[in-house]
Amino acid sequence: MKKSSFVEGTIIATLAIVIVKILGMLYVIPFYAMITVKGSALYAYAYNIYVIFLDISTAGLPIAISKLIGEYETLGMMEAKQRAYRLGKTILMFMAVAIFLVLIIFARPIASLLLGDLSGGNTIGEVALAIRCVSLAILVVPFLSVSKGYLQGHKIINVSSVSQIIEQVVRIGVILLGCFVTLKIFKKSETLAICIAVTGAFFGALVAYLYVLRKIQENKKELGIKKYAEKDPVSDKTIIKKVFSYAIPFIVINTIFSIYNFIDMVLISRTMNYIGLDATSVEFVTSSITTWASKINMIITSIAMGMTVSLIPTIVSAYTLRNFKEVSVKLNQALQIIIMVSLPMSVGLSLLAKPVWSVFYGLRSSYGPMILSITVFVAFFGNVYMISSSTLQSLNKFKLVYKSALLGFVLNAVLDVPLMLLLNYLKLPAFLGASIASIIGYFVSSMYILTNLKKEHGLCFGRTIRLLILLVIPTALMVVAVLFFKWLIPVNYASKLSCIIYIGINALVGAIVYLGLLYKWNILKTVLGENLYNKILKKLTFGKFKTD
Repeated sequence: MKKSSFVEGTIIATLAIVIVKILGMLYVIPFYAMITVKGSALYAYAYNIYVIFLDISTAGLPIAISKLIGEYETLGMMEAKQRAYRLGKTILMFMAVAIFLVLIIFARPIASLLLGDLSGGNTIGEVALAIRCVSLAILVVPFLSVSKGYLQGHKIINVSSVSQIIEQVVRIGVILLGCFVTLKIFKKSETLAICIAVTGAFFGALVAYLYVLRKIQENKKELGIKKYAEKDPVSDKTIIKKVFSYAIPFIVINTIFSIYNFIDMVLISRTMNYIGLDATSVEFVTSSITTWASKINMIITSIAMGMTVSLIPTIVSAYTLRNFKEVSVKLNQALQIIIMVSLPMSVGLSLLAKPVWSVFYGLRSSYGPMILSITVFVAFFGNVYMISSSTLQSLNKFKLVYKSALLGFVLNAVLDVPLMLLLNYLKLPAFLGASIASIIGYFVSSMYILTNLKKEHGLCFGRTIRLLILLVIPTALMVVAVLFFKWLIPVNYASKLSCIIYIGINALVGAIVYLGLLYKWNILKTVLGENLYNKILKKLTFGKFKTD
């Protein structure tokens, strides 16, 4: 297994996550076509509850293991590194079983909390059954995650990335095949089809975990897996203490933002019901904001997710050696790549929200495109927050982690209802207030983190700010070009093929304008670095590009 540099690791991880997210985007087209609005809401209820409890059981430990492996690898403590991995899996076993039992036992009270007084849609019993079915994945996913964290700590990104693709392919296979067989062949209920679909997370994780275990077994020598005659001078108690000290901030922050989503779901549902929307519209709006728009936005969030996989061990290594100049360089590079790539994608997706939503879900409601056009910016600001927060956690600034996460959470929760009511008063779509509240929460949290990093460690963000200013013109010209071609080209929103052609032409025009200006002004070379820039150009020009 080959170790990856920071940028190479970022590219490998990001490509894998992009593939996974594209698959995650595309499968919803046939899946959504097979189910009703009620079925899509039931899937969203179960999946969002699963994510909250998954974060509690897995969010921190895999990254903690990655950090510890990177730390002990840097210090040459090979035996302690192996013990950390074993102890991490033991801790996870107890946590996974406990979380699984909680979901099985308390499924009905959770379903009751979700639905409140809403009637005319899914019942408490149906939501409880779906939650119990998805809980099976909790028994496997944590072990897959910690094993990937072990490899990532060694800066081995490719195996982890391939396992993500395997997991997604199997999961999607179960979802689509399970729904088709249940609904079309056996003519059973939609509730049963959704319950089978959510078990896809269990089967996907199981197959991917077996793949990762096989790769670890095949590369024991390279990973330093063997019996050591002497123990490193660090006790099991110290390792466990470190695991939890590293993991708890990640668990807290991920749980907070999963609850963030849960709070959105509850508050949107209650507020939309209060202002007079019917049950079908309430469930459509709630599930679209918390689940279905997010599926499309995956292509944006995948960039930051891929980057953090490579960023964390790199920052940890630099921090272990107290090399804050390297920390500053890598953080700025990560922020610049995030802004340079995800900003135009967010703007473009917002401009093309109606045809994109039509391709994925059809135009069952006019609310869908409006929701997508604003939630893409939630994804963009979420990317900036993810990079900032990952750096903070890698530097063991746990108090700041808690403060920033709570700040964003409180802002979102406090602003949700007032903004929705304000927009309703102004005769605007009230539900967009929830997305605006999320944008404000992510933005304030990110600025709080970066300001404190600058104050405490002297990290400078001048080059990143200058890049953001420079990107205004290419982004603005891209918008003008896309708007012109939108006006020029006719589209039939009822036809998926017409929408795909329309999206493809506009996206191509926007990309040519934006990337052309970035190339002309040498922004790509500045952000990526000359070596990687030349390497990419060589591949794109099939070796015809020559370096100076």
